[in-house]
Amino acid sequence: MPVNTEAVGRAYGPHEPYEVTRVKIREFADAVDALSFAHRSEEAARAEGYTDVVAPTTFAVLIAQQAEFHVVVDPEVGVDFSRVVHADERFTHHRPIVAGDLISATVHIDDVKARGGISMVTTRTELTDEDGAPVSTVISTLAVREEA
Repeated sequence: MPVNTEAVGRAYGPHEPYEVTRVKIREFADAVDALSFAHRSEEAARAEGYTDVVAPTTFAVLIAQQAEFHVVVDPEVGVDFSRVVHADERFTHHRPIVAGDLISATVHIDDVKARGGISMVTTRTELTDEDGAPVSTVISTLAVREEA
């Protein structure tokens, strides 16, 4: 069964803010082999002009994927996660993510296309800070294989 194309236009969130900490930034930097000292040291980050330890640019995916989970578990959308392959991820950063940020996420279903037994589900997750200012926009596409 294909993903419900009528889900296009739905939005989920904003959800409970994600608290960005130095520890989470360091762990993510280690996981993706981001070597800048600005990901680990307050002093190095401040010397580069940041207010605190700065996250690698792909750190936004941690927050976005938590929001995207709401799409996956909505039975009216019809995504069978056991049949999902991640097809694409793109970021537009409005400002760096730094330790101390509280980031809220709202995910939108922007497109669903079904072809040849695969549904392509494109979501857009808007990340904002505690003042509502934009931080990052994350566009993600999931390929969902239909049952045989």
